[in-house]
Amino acid sequence: MNPPGTLTNDPLDARQFEIAIKRLANALTYGQESSPFLGSGIEYVQSRLYQSGDPVKFIDWRITGRTGRFHVKEYEAPKQMPVYLLVDTSASMAVSSLRLSKYAWAVQIAGGIALAAVEHMNPVGLMTVGERALHHTPALSRGTILQWMHQLRHYHFTEGTTLGKRVRELIPRVEQRCLFVVISDLHDPDAIPAIKLMAQDHDCAVLHMEDPAERGGLRAGILRGVEAESGQEFVARGSTKFFTSEEAKSLSRAGVDYLKLPTDEPILPRLRHFLKNRNNSRRNG
Repeated sequence: MNPPGTLTNDPLDARQFEIAIKRLANALTYGQESSPFLGSGIEYVQSRLYQSGDPVKFIDWRITGRTGRFHVKEYEAPKQMPVYLLVDTSASMAVSSLRLSKYAWAVQIAGGIALAAVEHMNPVGLMTVGERALHHTPALSRGTILQWMHQLRHYHFTEGTTLGKRVRELIPRVEQRCLFVVISDLHDPDAIPAIKLMAQDHDCAVLHMEDPAERGGLRAGILRGVEAESGQEFVARGSTKFFTSEEAKSLSRAGVDYLKLPTDEPILPRLRHFLKNRNNSRRNG
């Protein structure tokens, strides 16, 4: 494997990088009273009669309407659900038609999510799903997490993808229910089946990084190329898609929260809306 390089198309120095991910973390949690990473940690237990001082937002209107007496819902106390970040470090992530590559964005997003999670006492773990062996068990130290993010800023030009393989290896090793956040361009054919398997026992979210060139916007017609990760030659059309809408729907049907993040569109509003909505849906579920 070639010597590691630094992120392509990333104009930030170390200090600016830390500031960027801290700002992202603050933006993700701004205005939210509780952690956006609760997953299934808050669960409905029962409904009881309303007592003076109970929050109105917890009123169980279904039982109230049926009995004619106000009832409120009771929930389990929030759990400290660990958050595992699975970051794709393969070569295709660093290929870009824009100023910032998918990989540069992925590292910033991973850092922002990690700091936002520990701010609400959710331990954060990290595993790379390229060929390098980088695996950190969940921790609550901001300093430690910043060190991990700096490690991620280095990459290998010839690194292959191991997303499906790493997910399958990790599943039996994690005993506590976790929220797994996959940040990848999903070029691994085994990625979708493996993520679906993981979703059977864990809360899962997929952040799909997409460069505009992957949508066929370059109108290149028929082309011959070499896949960055495997070295295999291929012939394709400029409109060839690596990940289809049907595959996205299959993730949703398996209970996986899916978000596409095109690198040529504003990422922060999409990500914040996604995390807020998935949290609300689990509160109301």
